[in-house]
Amino acid sequence: MDCNGYRQENHDQNLFPKPKVLVLEPPPVFIYHEDILSQKFHFLKAWDSPLPLDQFLTTHAHSVQAILSHGSCPVTTNTIRLLPSLGLIVTTSAGLDQIDLQECRRRGVSVAYAGSLFSADVADIAVGLLIDALRKISAGNRYVTQGLWANSGDFSLGSKLGGRKVGIVGLGSIGLEVGKRLEPFGCNILYCSRNKKSSVSYPYYSNVCELAANCEVLIICCELNDQTRHVINKEVLLALGKKGLIINVGRGAIIDEQEMVRCLMQGEIAGAGLDVFENEPHVPSELISLDNVVLSPHRAVHTEETLMALVDLVIGNLEAFFSNKPLLSPVLLDE
Repeated sequence: MDCNGYRQENHDQNLFPKPKVLVLEPPPVFIYHEDILSQKFHFLKAWDSPLPLDQFLTTHAHSVQAILSHGSCPVTTNTIRLLPSLGLIVTTSAGLDQIDLQECRRRGVSVAYAGSLFSADVADIAVGLLIDALRKISAGNRYVTQGLWANSGDFSLGSKLGGRKVGIVGLGSIGLEVGKRLEPFGCNILYCSRNKKSSVSYPYYSNVCELAANCEVLIICCELNDQTRHVINKEVLLALGKKGLIINVGRGAIIDEQEMVRCLMQGEIAGAGLDVFENEPHVPSELISLDNVVLSPHRAVHTEETLMALVDLVIGNLEAFFSNKPLLSPVLLDE
């Protein structure tokens, strides 16, 4: 760009400065696509500052109107209260357990989220983990790469997916996508949700323990909140039984992880496929050595295609807010 063009660009930015958006910790969409996002907004990078967080927030208290957040970064009551000009929190997550929604409601702070953008990707991972756990794909891969096939003979038998009774915990957009994928395999779908869904014919259970007792696979798709924390407890795991598999693509803390580890170690459930954990990125060491457990590093929502769609959604929500227009994917805080 020539000197005149450079001066014109700076002049335009001075007349129309980019809106400031606070980022507490960088979500993947920011890590991969900061260049695109920064064309529209000026990001205040809290994690990159030598100042303690409270001091950083106090320094920018009156200039921050929006926060860009993600699923593993809490937006607490204290954070919200230190930002008197805050009007919007955009989270790149479909879950909302990391945001103090009650304080947002009290303060009149709007929240936008990923909505159902990730549902298909998460459902793909759920079914992938289930097939892997049943057919022992990852375990078979280790058997080959460690040279055991040549030295120890044939690998152990896996199990069929077709005809399985699969219980889905949480029949929202993700749960529905999981059911849609499993039906062609001939699986019998059952579900537990806050309310019975009139739009589906799957058998409904209001109690998750009863659901577990009537299925062979339990797939966790619900959100994490006070009601669902450790809802998959010892009673539920024992009801699932010695031939039962548990798949978790929700949040780690929905399962009592210590109890699940104990059940797996003692053979009280047959196996697990886990994309999420209670204290990420720390995974119980006992799980790592088990061939009947398939582990994934919380990557269910991360595909190149969906990340680009998320860029558009984040920009759209922020632009709508700063233009005083309706958000593209608002969270209804009054519900």
